[in-house]
Amino acid sequence: MAAPIGIFDSGYGGLTVFKAIKEKMPEYDYIYLGDNARAPYGDRSFEAVYHFTLEAVKWLFDQGCQLIILACNTASAKALKTIQMHDLPLLGSEKRVLGVIRPTAEIIGQYSDSKTVGILGTKGTILSNTYPIEINKFYPELNVYQQACPLWVPIIEHKMADKKEADAIVQMDIESLLAQSKNIDTILLGCTHYPLLEETIKKHLPEGISTISQADIVADSLQDYLSRHKDIEQNIGKNGHIAFYTTDNTEDFNTNAQTFFGSSIQSTHVDIQH
Repeated sequence: MAAPIGIFDSGYGGLTVFKAIKEKMPEYDYIYLGDNARAPYGDRSFEAVYHFTLEAVKWLFDQGCQLIILACNTASAKALKTIQMHDLPLLGSEKRVLGVIRPTAEIIGQYSDSKTVGILGTKGTILSNTYPIEINKFYPELNVYQQACPLWVPIIEHKMADKKEADAIVQMDIESLLAQSKNIDTILLGCTHYPLLEETIKKHLPEGISTISQADIVADSLQDYLSRHKDIEQNIGKNGHIAFYTTDNTEDFNTNAQTFFGSSIQSTHVDIQH
């Protein structure tokens, strides 16, 4: 039976990743699930993020998905490894759950001449230390500095990105990151929301420092993964069908999702709590 690819995020940010995936591979069927009722995940405990993410994964499996992308840095940092090691063996050996951190960690070293990179992310992602751990596996010579930006997601979701206060907050967090090392030449936007602040971010970066967004990296990585796992690829539906689900108000989701996805969508409300 043909299965859709599941895309999960705590809210809207994963839509920036999904947009890139859909543009690169429009032939596949997809289900997007946003747990907006419990977003944001950034300040949640490891236990809460794991519990919420596992509920989402189980729900997407129930919809027929056999491959799920956690298009959320916090979920990838706090829940992915436990789900892969502990839960997947119980849920089915043919099922797969992938995240957004490893694909970025695999190539980030190619972007830095100074071998010094900065990570901007949610409090949860930064506290997990997942990026330095994963990057070290591929680039042990790379120096990694991190800065939590707890107000950036609320700024974006409340449509305050063009406000003076938001500009000052972004500037402060960037300066805090750069103060950790004068050698940083590459900054990863380690949250799928952050591309919507990219203009403001770049305004406060000294010349010679570049930014990396994850969407295209994750899309390329998924395409490569499917080319190497034909047993999984051949079972994916290829009718170009997309369905959107949210755990919160559908009207709000439809309105706000357009900012992230780039086109209008129609969503369905769902309760995923077990």
